[in-house]
Amino acid sequence: MTVLEIILLLTTIFFAFFSFKFAIIILRVQEAIEECLDAIDSKYRRLSEIIKIPVFFDSPEIKSIINEISHTKDIVLYVASRLSNSIGEKSSNDLLEEDSISTEED
Repeated sequence: MTVLEIILLLTTIFFAFFSFKFAIIILRVQEAIEECLDAIDSKYRRLSEIIKIPVFFDSPEIKSIINEISHTKDIVLYVASRLSNSIGEKSSNDLLEEDSISTEED
């Protein structure tokens, strides 16, 4: 083998090793994001259920807390959509509009 072929072989092995290593890292990050999105989804559903409960107390503090929970629910949806960032899926604004429509119907 010539020196050029040896150098080419070594660089190919080097780049193949790090390509494989980075691919494993990307897969682990993807799995972690999917687990986090599942947790966020379950909390989002729970917040949606809490928002539907009628409030029988007219205190401004209680109404303020309900509004904060509603805003938190919207932020959870926004974070989940930003993390997934899937092409072809609905945007967070579309999901917020659908959620507000379904909340108004109930």
